[in-house]
Amino acid sequence: MPKSNAHATWKGTLKSGTGTMKPDNAAEIPFTMGTRFEGEKGSNPEEVIGAALAGCFSMALSLGLEKAGAKPVNIRTNAEVNLESRDGGFAITAIHLDTEVEAEGVDDESFQEIAEATKSSCPVSKALAAVDTIELSARLAG
Repeated sequence: MPKSNAHATWKGTLKSGTGTMKPDNAAEIPFTMGTRFEGEKGSNPEEVIGAALAGCFSMALSLGLEKAGAKPVNIRTNAEVNLESRDGGFAITAIHLDTEVEAEGVDDESFQEIAEATKSSCPVSKALAAVDTIELSARLAG
């Protein structure tokens, strides 16, 4: 299997500095203390973690549906990542996945089972096992 690489830089102090995160094969993502902790417009590492989980989950859910005999048409997943102050530092305490799926040949009960199994089995979910809670809301469209 290929290895994935990403790089980050930070220039300056915590409060006035700027950073960038860069997956090897994607655009550079700038961030600052303001975009991470103060609600300023821009990105942050937690958002990138959320995007990674949403992407991994969506892709794995497609496979799970296919294995169950369904035909996935469209999977849209949002990840809300909660960062909280804890024990003198910060921790990602919860991630809520919200997915809406168009698929043929699957009923809601089977879909819910496949979605729940996918939540804990995709590689990024496994990597995020230290997060207290990863919740899922899953809907079949149509």
